[in-house]
Amino acid sequence: MAEKTSAVNTYTSPAFGMQPGIPVWETVPETDEQVVYLLKKSPLLYGSYQSLDAEWQRRFLDFCQGKKSLPLTYDPFFKRIFHPDIHPDRLSRLVSSILGINVRVLHVLPNEDTMMDGASLLIMDLLGELEDGSLIDIEIQKQGYAFPAERISCYSADLVMRQYARVRGIKGRAFTYQDIRKVYVIVLFEKSPGIFHKIRYAYLHHGKTRFDTGLEMELLQEYFFIALDVFRKFPYPKDKDELTAWLSLLVTENLEEAKRLIQDYPWLQEIYEEIAMLRHRPEEVLGMFSEALRILDHNTVKYMIEELQKQLEDEKAAAIREKAAVIKEKDAEIAELKKQLEAVRQG
Repeated sequence: MAEKTSAVNTYTSPAFGMQPGIPVWETVPETDEQVVYLLKKSPLLYGSYQSLDAEWQRRFLDFCQGKKSLPLTYDPFFKRIFHPDIHPDRLSRLVSSILGINVRVLHVLPNEDTMMDGASLLIMDLLGELEDGSLIDIEIQKQGYAFPAERISCYSADLVMRQYARVRGIKGRAFTYQDIRKVYVIVLFEKSPGIFHKIRYAYLHHGKTRFDTGLEMELLQEYFFIALDVFRKFPYPKDKDELTAWLSLLVTENLEEAKRLIQDYPWLQEIYEEIAMLRHRPEEVLGMFSEALRILDHNTVKYMIEELQKQLEDEKAAAIREKAAVIKEKDAEIAELKKQLEAVRQG
């Protein structure tokens, strides 16, 4: 039986940010063999595919055949669907549903900047500016234990300093601290820390500074933590607000579940149609898969280094405590010998 193949064409329209000359698949392949056959027509594409590990090759094959959606909890895919330069309203609607207030994300800022003294700031997943000048950082974390409270606090403080440096630089002598707007850190945990699972049925946690005396003073920093794994555990109610739809979109890769989701939230169909269109653009999708894997590998190595440093620090601290205990024991022995010697002298 002759091998069934799908046609390959060359893309010549600038739509969706694509460049002329990028290969496009006219029809969606139906088997692994057809996908690989088409990839081999372009050594560059096939090389990119081979650079993926077995798990990610499987994900790519399933997506190309229409078996799975894109994994939107990975940075490149999330930005492709929510970037305000491509879709001005989507990120604003997502952020509004999380904050509980209507906001508009004007644009995405460089996720790495420098302070006035030239020191490098933290690298963030997606850093946006709202209409009122507030800054918002959206972090999607695969492993919650790799993004502890201390790190979250540093990210929030970094946002304040970014805004301070920028606004003061613009206003100069006219600057006052009242020019500083709020900063929001939104963290979506794909696998949330254990502490999140102790609070049943709660997947969205909002925090800000409050005073135990009842003092009313609005400070700048607010936090929103979303445990996607907790959200997955419970069937979403159809009468839930818009946030339910957005979070369901993020955690749904199975196309049968996606169809049910569209029935409940018809406005999501546009997004799924856009995702489906990407099946005809293998180079763009492979680029996103490769970037997602690169970031994942980088973060894994970084986490392993941090854990190794922590282990070495713990071992060093344990050794110091052990030496201190030995010294204390020796001091006690010396003190006892001195006491005995003094008793002999007096006797």
